[in-house]
Amino acid sequence: MQKTILQKILAILARAMIRKYKPKIIGITGSVGKTSTKEAIFAVLKTKYSVRTSEKNYNNEIGLPLTILGISHHGRNMLKWCSAFFGVFFSVFLRQNKYPEILVLEYGIDRPRDMNFLLNIAKSDIGVVTAIGDIPVHVEYFKSPEDLIKEKAKLIKFLPPDGFAVLNRDDSAVYDMKEKTKARVITYGFKEDAEIKISNYHLQIVKDATIGDVPEGITFKIERGSHLVPFRLASCFGEPQAYASAAATAVGVVLGMNLVEVSDALRDFVPPPGRLRLIKGIKHSYIIDDTYNAAPVAMQKALDTLVSLPGRRKIAVLGDMLEIGKYTETAHRAIGSRIPGVADILITVGVRAKFIAEEALAVIKPMSREKVMSFDDARSAGRALDSILRAGDLVLVKGSQGMRMEFVVEEIMAEPERAGELLVRQEEYWKK
Repeated sequence: MQKTILQKILAILARAMIRKYKPKIIGITGSVGKTSTKEAIFAVLKTKYSVRTSEKNYNNEIGLPLTILGISHHGRNMLKWCSAFFGVFFSVFLRQNKYPEILVLEYGIDRPRDMNFLLNIAKSDIGVVTAIGDIPVHVEYFKSPEDLIKEKAKLIKFLPPDGFAVLNRDDSAVYDMKEKTKARVITYGFKEDAEIKISNYHLQIVKDATIGDVPEGITFKIERGSHLVPFRLASCFGEPQAYASAAATAVGVVLGMNLVEVSDALRDFVPPPGRLRLIKGIKHSYIIDDTYNAAPVAMQKALDTLVSLPGRRKIAVLGDMLEIGKYTETAHRAIGSRIPGVADILITVGVRAKFIAEEALAVIKPMSREKVMSFDDARSAGRALDSILRAGDLVLVKGSQGMRMEFVVEEIMAEPERAGELLVRQEEYWKK
């Protein structure tokens, strides 16, 4: 089915579905952290409400209406599309079905006016903006980072006066969006004046007889006014997960939940595959799997996580950061300048990531050349990594979606038979 025709049909049906059932809509945008935040919000709200959220990365002009309609993507199968449309038509026009009270939707944009298209389908009652950073992903298709920020800010600009804007206080570009809305603003972050304030962030460590210290999870506290509640995430690592939890707390508070209820709801929260997940590797190593995607600010946060976790040797396997246009060389070199103080071994994947390797070898206190390797593809990098791993190694794997960095993780994970469960992009069409 031609893509533009499919988009129009889905948009029409999605708008009709929203008009009929009138769910409360929580919209999430940003350059990094959208999916983890979406999943954390879903984990909190499902304990009290009937909630639907998007599968996988359903966040564009096709994915967003599919979530609203509750149907899957059927590729080029016309028969399945017709059957799905018939079911939706029946639900919208011929009978009253049970529909979720709340939709938690990602608003992903690549180009100018993308947000207009998505908002024309579904305007949010609560808008959440995660983080953007100095060089946002997808900036390649905009004249400047400021133009991309303006596009994302439309989610906040068009909130109703009785709505809520949930903004990351620690990201200046996000915080400045408070000037663009008539909705009530709630901020979250580590800064003292954040309404939902994160504090006392700590890594939890357990001892392993073979390799020593092993990270178990994170703890932190969230404060709102006079209330202070501890949070413990058993399978999460890095400050990005604390930010996701704080955003989810803000949304929960807006919808009548208290901090204790939110903390309890997140106790068993596990981030989606490819988002700072810790996976056991071969030879008693551990992998920080952050392979879903990469932007400059997310790459820096991943390196911060590598620094914070224990490991006898620390290895960074970094792929190209795509869709950042004229900022490509600058952004990759900025990452490379940090590597000598972070990793013992650097492996890069792709032509752009070679700038990371070059910079790691050129800074004032560079890495030794034998500790830096570059490869054209992820599978080759994975095979090379396999040969040098030792017990106690901690390996960060990260790169843009198009670099398929999950192939590296699959090569060195201790349980490759669980790849379908633990890794991103395991569907057949990705495998091909």
